[in-house]
Amino acid sequence: MLDKSKLSHISKNNEKFSNVSAQEIERFDSLAESWWDPSGKYKTALIFNQARISYFVPQICKYFDRDPSTDDCLKGLTILDVGSGGGLVCEPLAASGAKVIGIDASAMSIEVAKRHALKSGLNIDYKHMLSSELAAQNHKFDVVINAEVVEHVPDQPALIRECGHLAKDKGLVILATLNRTIKSYIIAIVGAEYVMRYLPVGTHSWTKFIKPNELNQMASLAGLTKLSESGMAYNPITRHWRLTQNLSVNYIQCYKK
Repeated sequence: MLDKSKLSHISKNNEKFSNVSAQEIERFDSLAESWWDPSGKYKTALIFNQARISYFVPQICKYFDRDPSTDDCLKGLTILDVGSGGGLVCEPLAASGAKVIGIDASAMSIEVAKRHALKSGLNIDYKHMLSSELAAQNHKFDVVINAEVVEHVPDQPALIRECGHLAKDKGLVILATLNRTIKSYIIAIVGAEYVMRYLPVGTHSWTKFIKPNELNQMASLAGLTKLSESGMAYNPITRHWRLTQNLSVNYIQCYKK
């Protein structure tokens, strides 16, 4: 599954909405309410996000020797979310005390994320830019997250290299994507796009899905070493996502630099 706010391409207008009318603000607020509404049309993405956060946070805490049961377990850590969309990953990490930066190719997604963070009372630094631009500025982070983005870019190894470059030495990189299997085609494309209509038709291209060993090879070439991995599975009856050892559809891999 994919947060729909990640789907738009780089905006033609590269301005950062520094001068926004009240009407525009109202429009962004209504979009934010829609994307974050647990009973709305994006509720499946919200449930999916809860499951992946339940893996992200404990893995970050384990790596940096933190107690995941504390409210501020990520305090003092700098975390970059590459392809942050509407902020679904950024907000729970910021709420746990991390200094979070979210970047996205979509100017509208960034503006909506900013508006929702403001309503949530969270201080998150959202930037309308690409990972290549940020990497060129030589910024470094304790944790770099790239979740459900790599299957949408034409040069996948380049994106993984950029994520590795953006991580500090001994930093943590978390990658999440879709496996290229018959099962993933049936569930993520036929089921999610054509049958259940959780996502717009054409959201995914099965040929861009990445097998875990392929992702591991890209990460290795980027100077990363795999630490752990987990699959994610959806139950259409309960409509809940859970972590699983089965990597045949959605999966997550954690790497150290």
